[in-house]
Parts: sequence; structure tokens; C-alpha cells
Amino acid sequence: MLVWFDRIPQILPMRLFVLTSLTMIAFAANSVFGRLALADSAIDAASYSLIRLASGALMLCLLVAGPRFHRVPAQGGNWLSAFALFGYAAGFSFAYLALDTGIGALILFACVQATMIGWGIVTGNRPSPLEWLGLAVAFGAFVFLVSPGLEAPDPLGAILMAAAGIAWGIYSLRGRGASNPLADTAGNFLRATPIAFVLSIAFAGSLQYTPFGVAMAVASGAVTSGLGYALWYRCLRELTPTRAAIVQLTVPVIATLGGVIFSAEPLTFRLVVCSALILGGVALAISAKDKAR
Repeated sequence: MLVWFDRIPQILPMRLFVLTSLTMIAFAANSVFGRLALADSAIDAASYSLIRLASGALMLCLLVAGPRFHRVPAQGGNWLSAFALFGYAAGFSFAYLALDTGIGALILFACVQATMIGWGIVTGNRPSPLEWLGLAVAFGAFVFLVSPGLEAPDPLGAILMAAAGIAWGIYSLRGRGASNPLADTAGNFLRATPIAFVLSIAFAGSLQYTPFGVAMAVASGAVTSGLGYALWYRCLRELTPTRAAIVQLTVPVIATLGGVIFSAEPLTFRLVVCSALILGGVALAISAKDKAR
């Protein structure tokens, strides 16, 4: 199947728009699936993490190997990236025990971008005044979102999701410039799965699962993660880095709508305002950086 993705000719603009939109919906669906499974205790967080990573590893290995099932990407990825991937998956799962879908996706996204932009600053990339303005707006809105109040998210859940975002940012930074990102992702999922198994052993006393919870974990791992990543890597060939970064701003918005539709979650004024400011600030910083080049 990886061969099939590789043989897709240059994507026409309308088809690229459709495929990119489907990919962003898939990424947002990860938050919807996680919240649906974990909010009502259909499955415990440790089991959800394990099943998601294992099913993702299986799907990605099948995509890489295609009809040659013996060609498992054992050489793809590395253990440091696998630990970062595990940190993301575990933090994500435990955070969604307490967070609404949209708030969780927004915190995750904000921390991913903050980690990657922050690393650029640490390594010598000097932001322009417009970039600093965008970052200041986004950071201020993020602080307001998580500050105490009637509509503030659960503190522990917010911390766990922030940690998941930082872990995913680290994972993304380590994967930059990979010659075969899909094979590396498959290898990292394979390595992260036994780490998640150890976590499930540590929580053996509180393990629980239902067919619905398992189905949500498998869908998140195999479909919206495995197939979603494969499609995203193909779309990235046709997108500039700036467009790729900006288009991902839609993920928290889609996830919020998914939470309202499928989980009857409230769409609060605080979330709407903070979402607009955070996403707008990040978009300003990204576009300003692109113009400065």
C-alpha cells in the first residue's frame, strides 16, 4: 500500500484540498475517539494507549510492507523517538479522562507548536517583531484558557495534555528530514508498543475495557493515526512548510465541533475566544517567519 501512495501523481489543487481536509479530520477524530472512549470509562487510559499504539504499528507496517509482509521496518525509527511517541500517547489518554475534546485538542496543538517554535529560538532563530507579537498573543490566550475559573479545564488534565503536546513536538522535531518518514513512524510505533505494555502492567489493578472502548482505540490507532499519517506524508509533498503548519490550525476547531456534535460538549465563550487568539497568534508567527525568509 505504501507503493500505492508513492505512485499517486502530482495532486491537482482541488484533490489536494480534499485529501488535506480528510487528513485534518482524521487528526481531529483522534481527540473525538479518545474522549468518547475515556470519558464514560469504556476503557482505561493505559489500555487505550496500548491498543492505539499496537493497532497503529500493525497498520503502518502493512502500509510499508505492502504485499511483502516479511518486510517489517525493523530498522525504521529509534528508541528516543519511540519514548517521545509513548509520552504523547500516554499523556493524551490520561488527559482525556478529564478534558473536553476541543480544549484537549487546543492545549495539545498549542504545546506542540510552542515546543517547535521554542526550539527554533533556542537554536538561534531570532523571531521578528511580528513573530514575537503572534507568540505573545497565543501565549497570553493560553494562560487565560488554563487559569482558574468556572470554565477553566481540569488542572491535572491540562498538565498531562501539555506534556503530551511537548512530547509530540519533540517527536516531530526528531523526525524532521527523515528520508522515509512512514517507515520511521512504523518503527517508532513498534518500539513504543512494549513501553505501553509496561504501563498497562503498572495499572493492572485498574484495567477495564468494553468492546466500544477497544473499537475506539483501534480506530484511532489503525485508521486516523496509521492511514491518516500515510495520507499526510503524501500531501506534504505538495504543501510548503508554512501551508502545512497553518492548515493544522484547523484540527482543534474540527475537534471542538466533533465534541459538540458527538459528545454534547458545551461551546463556551472562553473556549471560542481563546481558540481564536491562540490559533490566530500562531498563524501570525508562522506567516511572519515565512515572509522573513
